Amino acid sequence: MKWKGILMTMFAILVLAVAGCSKKEVKPVAIDEKNDKCAVCNMAVMDNQFATEIILENGKTLVFDDIGCMYKWLGEHKDEKVQARFVRDYNTKDWIEADKATYVYDKSIRTPMAYNVISFKDKKDAEDFVSKNKGTVLTYKELEDHKWERNKEMMMKMKQEHGTNMEMNHSH
Repeated sequence: MKWKGILMTMFAILVLAVAGCSKKEVKPVAIDEKNDKCAVCNMAVMDNQFATEIILENGKTLVFDDIGCMYKWLGEHKDEKVQARFVRDYNTKDWIEADKATYVYDKSIRTPMAYNVISFKDKKDAEDFVSKNKGTVLTYKELEDHKWERNKEMMMKMKQEHGTNMEMNHSH
């Protein structure tokens, strides 16, 4: 009987040790508006509903000012091992795992780099946005196949509003 108790205790310790070594939950990091720059366009990343992040398997975090910049980076770095992708809820600015979000695209939606895609935690919120404004609701899978092009007209308008400080000839 004594050995049975010792074996059970050792088994419990082993199970806890293995569980402790399993992958820990990956969480997004806070945006530092004074220092964070988009990994693609090098523009300042604001702590707003457009910010996105990728966390690589090596632990490095990349931040982006627009969902389109994140997808451009992913397209140009297919060999990188990505551990997690995060987007922001358009209404609350809460972080969401990218594959759990619902998206809305419309040429009239103003985003920092004019890719015109926004994200929502709940599909209903995305549908409500479309019913009040306009646009197309996209799933994460549909977003993977989305054609990432910047709205040049919107970029020109934003450049005029912000003066010449806004870079227009990004290489993406």
